[in-house]
Amino acid sequence: MQKTFLALFTAIALVSCKENASSKIDSTNVAVAAERDAASKSLPVMSFDKSEHDFGTIENGAAQETIFTFTNTGDAPLIITDAKSTCGCTVPEFPKNTPIAPGDSGELLVKFNGTGQNQVTKQVTVTANTAKGQEILRIKAFVNPKGEQLSIPMKK
Repeated sequence: MQKTFLALFTAIALVSCKENASSKIDSTNVAVAAERDAASKSLPVMSFDKSEHDFGTIENGAAQETIFTFTNTGDAPLIITDAKSTCGCTVPEFPKNTPIAPGDSGELLVKFNGTGQNQVTKQVTVTANTAKGQEILRIKAFVNPKGEQLSIPMKK
């Protein structure tokens, strides 16, 4: 009985291996897969004109804003999905979910309400479809308390 089972199993194995596997490959599917793989390697790249902005010395409560200009230096459309700051006193405005073609530029406006004391640094995290996934921008200022004027010592 075991010999019959072994003979039957061997016969099935030999018959099933007669087909040529390479004859089953569809060349159009291979071309489509190659295109898809090449396209998946194409990524946008966000190149900023600056990654940090210093407002200098400001008075407490004095609203400030700056623009970070960026260019898509990659080879696929750039899409910014989010931009968040480290606190509510800093508000980024950006072209949300708007494709930016390779070679095109855009702007990210950052508004800062000027609160705090002494040296203040805030961070804006930009989320986009780049290889890194996130870009970090910073703003900073030296904030004088309300009512205090900049004093420069006089020489005697």
